[in-house]
Parts: sequence; structure tokens; C-alpha cells
Amino acid sequence: MNMQRRTIRIFSLLLMMALAVIILGACSTSKLIPERKYLLDKVEIRSDDKQFNPHQFEALIRQRANSRWFSLFKIPMVTYAFAGKDSTRWINRTLKRIGEEPVIYDTVQAQRSADDLLMAMKNMGYMQSSVTIDTRVKGKKLTAIYTLHPRKPFYVKSIGYDIADSTIATIITPQYLAQGNVKEGKQFSANDLDDERKRITATLLDQGYYHFNKDFITYSADSTAGSKGVDLVMHINLYRANNNDSPHQHPRYRIGRVTYTSTNADGSLPLRQSVLDNNSRIETGHLFSATDLQRTYNNFGRLGAVRYSNVQLREVDSLTLDCDVQLNTNKPNSISFQPEGTNTAGDLGAAATLTYQNRNIFRGSELFSLELRAAFEAITGLEGYQNQDYEEYGVKASLQFPKFMAPFLSRSFTRNSNGQSELSVAYNLQNRPEFHRRVFTTAWRYKWSEPHHHSAYHFDLIDLNYVYMPWISPTFKKDYLDDTQNRNAILRYNYENLFILKIGFGVNYNNGTHALKASVETAGNILNALSSGARFKKNANGQHTLFNIAYAQYAKADIDYTRLLKIDDRNSLALHAGFGIAYPYGNSTVLPFEKRYFSGGANSVRGWSVRGLGPGRFRGTDGRIDFINQTGDMKLDLNAELRTKLFWKFNAALFVDAGNIWTLRNYEEQPGGQFKWGEFYKQIAVAYGLGIRLNFDYFLVRFDMGMKAVNPAYETSREHYPIIHPDLSRDFAFHFAVGLPF
Repeated sequence: MNMQRRTIRIFSLLLMMALAVIILGACSTSKLIPERKYLLDKVEIRSDDKQFNPHQFEALIRQRANSRWFSLFKIPMVTYAFAGKDSTRWINRTLKRIGEEPVIYDTVQAQRSADDLLMAMKNMGYMQSSVTIDTRVKGKKLTAIYTLHPRKPFYVKSIGYDIADSTIATIITPQYLAQGNVKEGKQFSANDLDDERKRITATLLDQGYYHFNKDFITYSADSTAGSKGVDLVMHINLYRANNNDSPHQHPRYRIGRVTYTSTNADGSLPLRQSVLDNNSRIETGHLFSATDLQRTYNNFGRLGAVRYSNVQLREVDSLTLDCDVQLNTNKPNSISFQPEGTNTAGDLGAAATLTYQNRNIFRGSELFSLELRAAFEAITGLEGYQNQDYEEYGVKASLQFPKFMAPFLSRSFTRNSNGQSELSVAYNLQNRPEFHRRVFTTAWRYKWSEPHHHSAYHFDLIDLNYVYMPWISPTFKKDYLDDTQNRNAILRYNYENLFILKIGFGVNYNNGTHALKASVETAGNILNALSSGARFKKNANGQHTLFNIAYAQYAKADIDYTRLLKIDDRNSLALHAGFGIAYPYGNSTVLPFEKRYFSGGANSVRGWSVRGLGPGRFRGTDGRIDFINQTGDMKLDLNAELRTKLFWKFNAALFVDAGNIWTLRNYEEQPGGQFKWGEFYKQIAVAYGLGIRLNFDYFLVRFDMGMKAVNPAYETSREHYPIIHPDLSRDFAFHFAVGLPF
């Protein structure tokens, strides 16, 4: 009770202090406003036509009000106001540097904004539109109001075409033109006309017209007085190299000689000729294509062996272009060393990773990587175990090819695709006080992307994991595995030797506003089919075995969606929903530990620590094995995060998280953890909190402080709703992570 009161008092005091700072800062800000001038407090943009969206033009407003943290508080301006006039003092310089000078309303900038708004509306076909500026003054503060009067838009009444070049006329046909955005009956738009010019130009640049640009395409427009219809004529003019040149047909070029040269200091070009030819889309005898030129840049750009590329085109005559592909390559070999500190539930340790890479091991930009890892952690709080330390050693080798490697694929397919093939082999050795664990992994997978569609894909053709348990502590075996009263099927399953043979497919889509991740995988089906024909032996649990080792069989699907809503230049709202489900069947009644879901932590419901939530209303009872018991077969995450830029590299976020995990089967060791339609919504945990981030562009460091709001694993009503009865020692969780949570 005293702790709760103390917590509430602290939060109340902090709130009062924040309000005092804002009020005092506002008073100080007024002193910075010159006489007969006003602080631009707010900018509004409206329309007298309800069908017209004025907010699409917000970016055209030249003068904006001072930025607000979380769209509420003008803290940067308040910070600037607190700075003294003495610039020799570092505190004053610092406050001004991280602060923001008050924005004084400028009538000239306002009129320029109105002119830009008017021009934008006319470009959209609202030729008789107008813009008015109104102001609302309260004390020293001013609100600027831009009202748009679009009126009736003009429309395209008719379209005519005037193509002077007879060869181009065979390419830019009526059928081709009908596919554009400029159509009869459609609203007139200068933006559509410009887009059509760009479309035609791109087409001709891919048809050998090396010197063509959109300035050769013009439009003439005519409208009758009193009519909203516009008669358009598109002109594709003849070619003129300069003002003194007489008009003639546009020159059409073909590729002549293609050569490859090195810009390395030693002049070497350590790539096979076949690799050069396969990645270049510029071929002798073909018409010049701007798209092929860009694809050539893209192909060489994704080769790890190439630092940069440059394509030089030279006119041999009026019909031929010679091409010189200049390449500068990276040094093939590199070694990196990465130390790190670890903290697992208070147990401190250290780890280090040594990585060797060769970016061109077979002179085809193949990437060979060899990674060695070692970790040590001192474990405390364990009783009855001879060894109190955790040791881990691992080795991983991978070979990545910059193309699809598979039989029956044609050369044209592999040449035109941007796929990658990867072979990996890894061995991991773990020695804990409770057990020794060995994991062997090998995989063959494909990766490819479609940049124009903002998407990337991966296909795991084969992924084999062999888990071997050479030793289990007699103490752990006696207390948990052999105890007849302790029927923990999940625990026992994860301390047995196991084969996991899976295939999987995944897709990532991200256009900056919408982000979608989806993946599916299945395991054990191939081995199960073989077991039927080969009559694999069964173990004591009734599972089919391969080499006397059981194999896992399950299906798993995951989907994650994130929507980013931009409020203004400094504030945005991120919404996230994630769902995953996995079902063991056939040869398995329990999911392997590596495939089970957990909740809580820096990327989940942040009011709980990692693996501290669920499943359902289950609460851990034994800290030594809760990392096993607090896992599930299904997961739901719902997150909302209001993000704001503070100053320098500092950002902040206010967040609300909800979610939990559940099991699909009823396990005795996880009471209350099974998913049930009539109860699951009552078991959704809710948390809220504040995050501070350091954004260094190439990476982001995140500190999140979460508080429980609704706790499904409760014994008392005070535990059920911590948002009403907060207790820092019980409900607070601190998280450190790299990267955004979603």
C-alpha cells in the first residue's frame, strides 16, 4: 500500500513539474515575439467543397507552426525560450541548439503558400479555383487558415495526336495510347499529361531512341468559352540536335561492341567472363534500352565482389553505340571480431564471434562465410548441480551463390532472375549445469526480390536440424524427467534426441507505409511418407524413428502487418498486428522448443519480461523450468506506438501493447493455457509505457519501460488490473534492444 501511494505521488509530482515547465516556457516564449508580430500557433487547410480533400496539399504550406512532441507539447520551442541571451555560456548554446526558434507569422510566405496551392489545383483541372487566407488572433498567437475554393473541374472533351516521326508512329500506336491515363471524358489534369509524357519517353528509350526526352512531347489545349471541356492535341516533334539543326527523324541506336574493363589499381578483373555476360543486359546487336542499362547497374550492384560499376556509352556513328562496362571490385577477404556482453535473468556472461568472409571464392561473386562463436555465463541460484557455468561453442559455414542453382532451369530464366542460392552447415555445442546439448543444422534455400513491387521472398527447399542430448544431469533427471508425479510432457519432449526436417516459404512486403511478413512451414511429412514404405521402427512413445531417433511433424504459419500513419514531419503512429499458429500432428504431440511461441519482452507485450507471459492465464511456478512451460502453440500481438522526434539523435514513443500465447492441446503442466473461443479474449494481457530511442540512421538503440495494465494471470483483483493498482516492483519491466519493435 505504501509503495503504491509512493508511486502515485512520484508520477503526480513529475506531471506537475512537466506542466510547470510548459507554462513557464510559454511565458518565456512570449518575450521572443516582436511587437506587432504573432507566433504562428496553428495552420489549418480547408475546402468549401466537401467532396474535395484539402489535406493532400499540406506539403505545399511553406510556413508551419512549431513542432510538438507527441503532437501535443511544443517542448522544442519551450527549450529554446529557456536559453539565455549570453551566447558564451554553454548551457544557453546547448538549449538553443536542441530547441526550436518560435515561428513568426510571415505574410509573404503565406501568400506564396496560397500561390502554390492555387497552382496545384489548376494542375488537377480546377482551372477556375481560388484560395483565401484568413487569420485568427488570440493574444500573441495566430492561427492561419487556408480555404480552398476548387469549383467545377475541367474535363478532356477530345484527344488528337500529331506524330511527325513515321517510325515512332508504329510504336506509339492508338492501342498503346489508349492504355494511358489521358482519356476522353476524364478530368483534365496537367499531372496526367506529364505522366503520359514520361510513359511515352520511357517506352521510346527502350526502343533504341537514346537521345529522346519528354521535351519532344508537347500538348496544345483549347476550350470554348462557357464550357468545361478541353480539346487536347498531343504532338511528338521531330528531332533537332540543336537550334541550328534542321528537324528530322529521331536516330535509333543499336549496341555495337561490349567490353569489360577494370578500374582497380592493378587493372585486374577477378570475375569469370560468363559471370560478366550473365549480369550484363546490354548485348551486341540489340536496340539500346534504358531499362536494360538500369538492370545492368542493378545486377552488378548486388554482386558482393563489385564495389561499384560505371557504363560508358559512345556513339560510333548515327546508328551504333559501343559500350564499356567499368568495374571496381572489393577485396575478397575480410575478418571481423564482435564481442558482446550477456545478461540472462541476472546471470552475467560474455560472448565473442569471429567471422571470415570471401566475397569471390570461385571468381563468380560467391560469398563464403565461416563463423566461430564462443560464449560463457556464470549461472547462480542452482542447487544440487556440480557445474554452475554455461558454455557454448559454435561453428557455421555458408556458401551463397548470386543466382538460382537448380537443375532443369534454363539459362534465360537464371539470367533474368535476381535470385540467390545458399548452402549452410552449422554445429552448436551447449554445456549447461542441467544438460549438454548438440545441434547440427544444414539447409539449402533460395532468396529473390521484386524491388518494383517492394517485396522479397525466400524458399527453404530443405532445412535439417538434428538435436542430440549426450548428457543430462542426474539431479535434473530425477527432479523433472523421471519423477512419476511430474508428468511434464513438454519438458520431457525437449530433452530427447530429435530430427526436424522442414520446408518453408516466406514473403516480405514493405512500401514505407504498409509492411507485411508472412511465412509457412511444414516438417516431418517427407520422413513420414518414407516411414510408411520403409516401415520405420517405433520408440516407447509410439513415434516413428529414423536411426532410432524420433522426428518432429508439424505445420506452422505466421503473419505480421504494420501500418505507419504519418501525422506530421516529427510525429507518426505505428499500428501492428501479429498472429502465429503451429500444430503438431502425426509423429508429434508437442512442438519442438525452437518452434514454440513465447510472449513478453522487447518485441511483444512490454509490460512483461521475455517468456514471462502466458500461456492463457497460466503463471509460472518453478523458475528453473518456466522457460519451457511459458510457451505455446498460438500467439497474438496487438501494438500501437506514437513516435516522435525529440532532438539530435533522440526519439521517443508512447506505446500500448496487448496479446498473449495459448496452447492448442490441453497440457496438464500448463493449466489455463489452452485456447478456447469463449475465454481467450478475457486472457489478453495489456501493457503501456514509454520508450527512448537513439537513432544513428544505420542502427537504432531502444530503451522501453513498460507497465502492466491488465494481467490475465492473477490471484487477486489488484493483480488483475494493475493500471488501477500499480506496483513498480511487480508490474514494471525494462527492455533494451536494437532496432524498432515492428
